[in-house]
Amino acid sequence: MENVLSSTGDSKLDQAINQWLQFDKNPQTVALVQGLVKEGAVGELRRCFGSRMEFGTAGLRAAMGPGISCMNDLTIIQTTQGFCKYLEHCFGEGLKERGVVVGFDARAHPPSGGSSKRFASLAAAVFTSRGVPVHLFCDITPTPFVPFTVSHLGLCAGVMVTASHNPKQDNGYKVYWENGAQIVPPHDKGISVTIEANLEPWPESWDVTSLSHNPLLKDPYQDIHTEYYQDIQQHCHHRDINKSSEVKIVHTSVHGVGHAFVQSAFKAFDLRPPYAVEEQKDPDPEFPTVKYPNPEEGKGVLTLSFALAEREGATVVLANDPDADRLAVAEKQKGGQWRVFSGNELGALLGWWVYQCWKRTDPDRSTVKSVYMLASTVSSKILRAIALKEGFHFEETLTGFKWMGNRARELLDQKKIVLFAFEEAIGYMCGSAVLDKDGVSAAAIAGEMTSYLAAKNITLSQQLTAIYEEYGYHLTKNSYFICHDQEVIRAMFDRLRHYGNQDREDVSYPRQCGGVAITAVRDLTTGYDSSQADNKAVLPSSTSSQMVTFNLSPQVLPFSTSSQMVTFNLSPQVLPSSTSSQMVTFNLSPQVLPSSTSSQMVTFNLSPQVLPSSTSSQMVTFNLSPQVLHQ
Repeated sequence: MENVLSSTGDSKLDQAINQWLQFDKNPQTVALVQGLVKEGAVGELRRCFGSRMEFGTAGLRAAMGPGISCMNDLTIIQTTQGFCKYLEHCFGEGLKERGVVVGFDARAHPPSGGSSKRFASLAAAVFTSRGVPVHLFCDITPTPFVPFTVSHLGLCAGVMVTASHNPKQDNGYKVYWENGAQIVPPHDKGISVTIEANLEPWPESWDVTSLSHNPLLKDPYQDIHTEYYQDIQQHCHHRDINKSSEVKIVHTSVHGVGHAFVQSAFKAFDLRPPYAVEEQKDPDPEFPTVKYPNPEEGKGVLTLSFALAEREGATVVLANDPDADRLAVAEKQKGGQWRVFSGNELGALLGWWVYQCWKRTDPDRSTVKSVYMLASTVSSKILRAIALKEGFHFEETLTGFKWMGNRARELLDQKKIVLFAFEEAIGYMCGSAVLDKDGVSAAAIAGEMTSYLAAKNITLSQQLTAIYEEYGYHLTKNSYFICHDQEVIRAMFDRLRHYGNQDREDVSYPRQCGGVAITAVRDLTTGYDSSQADNKAVLPSSTSSQMVTFNLSPQVLPFSTSSQMVTFNLSPQVLPSSTSSQMVTFNLSPQVLPSSTSSQMVTFNLSPQVLPSSTSSQMVTFNLSPQVLHQ
């Protein structure tokens, strides 16, 4: 493009803009940049050209628009050129034999001419220009279909163009490796380096018109749909109940891609089709009925779903995020109010259900030693409690399905059985056909679980309570503060690492929080873990993110005259441990509380049971001497 622009007064910015205009062939983004320069909008130009999007293990995610900081035609081409070069380095001629898959959601940004479909086509053009076969979905598809395709067809890699549940102006570029899981280090760094080395578009990278007659381009849409729905039927265990169930379920795709796919999944399970929220069932990149298209937001996103459920007499609502890799579930309570299950609560329900179904279909109890479930370190440890009692293995990973997917692949390669994995951000992996969170299969499995329980007159809420009663209560309260200033974040965490000792380099974490003693500290930024003998964390650490976990000592609570309290001290149940999890139990001395005639308290101390030991897990129990306390 011809450049006759005046200077912004910032030579470095001028250089970035001029290089951009030399490379960019999208007339809309060129016009946007030219307009900003003409207006003298230096601040906005710096936002667009200040720094290139950082390619990480999650790929790319940013607002659509012009410049190296945004998602647009040119940055998609540059990213794909770098990724292609990296794949050539890793796979050699095998890349041209095996190929890649590219999928996309329904996002679009008319002002810049960008859209997920357009970005996917440009990515395909880049790959085919290097002789790489591309399986490009002809239409919108859920994110989990891309890793499924990588594994099913034995491809070298996969690309999914999506920003999941981000605001409407955003888009993303998500990458899967040959093992069917998201990339992990060092691939992210390797790809980032090759992107920087291949910024100038190759001659054929812009030519999407040639794709229509390119023999290297294939459409996997029909075949993958057939194979996917056939595969998930291995998780259908109660087809007769499904066929006869009168349970009414509402489903919303929140203006994303999920509607048709969840309907097909219910059909594969012979479940009654869920009622679709008409205003939200069709893809719409404007997301007009919600402020944020994220089911994690809870009732605000589900207002239309609840209204439809009330009209139709439905008692359960299922919701996918826009790319259908997450699932939220809500249930109407006896009092008429709606309960939206947290990600941890739904993880408990689905984990329990998947294990119960597996147990029914595999009568050989010895195989339980080969069964694994996974959860991220920020998620509830309910699966560990279930594993300890039932005899299978539980492992904890770092935050993100990239870690769980890769660990699942390692276990599968060792001939282990990976039944389930979840993260509290409403992400669930049921089985191992998709080594990532999958909201489509999870929706069908949740539908069958609901129908089965309804046949026994049990609600989801009642079953969750039953799980807690059997395996122990695991309650969480999540909250967050948003801060985009990395220096502020770093300073906050540095203060925690030098608490009360700011002028010294020695590490000194807080010893109390709100008057409660801190018993252990794990810092996955520095690799420190006070609960380990060598003070080294078992989970991998990373200096690029801040994560500190504080374990607090249990506290005895005072009585209330308005409450009834019964305490059951049950005998411990031991499950086979897992080498990836550490467990330390502290039995603290009892504290005598002031009594009250208006409060009831009964304690049942049950006889202890002798539990089996296991060398594959770390378990230390400290029995402290009781202290005599004054009443």
